[in-house]
Amino acid sequence: MNRKIITAASLAVVLVPVAAAPTVSAAPTAARYVDTRARDCAGSGSGCRPGVVVHHWHKRGSSARGVGWVYASREGVRSGTARWLVKKPGGSWKAGGGWKRAHRVGSHVETSWGRDGHTGPKYPRGTKVCTQFKGLSTKACVTLK
Repeated sequence: MNRKIITAASLAVVLVPVAAAPTVSAAPTAARYVDTRARDCAGSGSGCRPGVVVHHWHKRGSSARGVGWVYASREGVRSGTARWLVKKPGGSWKAGGGWKRAHRVGSHVETSWGRDGHTGPKYPRGTKVCTQFKGLSTKACVTLK
């Protein structure tokens, strides 16, 4: 009979600390992001000559904008080389990405920089992002809101 009392008392000593331990959530709360695609066409005539699409993201309440990817297109040409430019509010133009060969897709050429997800450089709200094709003075621009 003493064995049963000792065994029960030993079991109670082992279980009490586990039951009294505070509960910890398994996963932290995921950050809330706002994902936006901004696009614009520039130039005259039909189609985008050139065009730009920018995927940017930010955490709710933040004024910093992350640029995930930039897409440049130009209609009515067979080839081209493009780059993207950035101008922060009150700043000067800087190259966001180097010159890159655009590939033909149907009646237009296109190229892109970056990737999906919440990656890439961060800029303040109000920054302008433009694409520019070599030999073309017109730029297509969007503003990060």
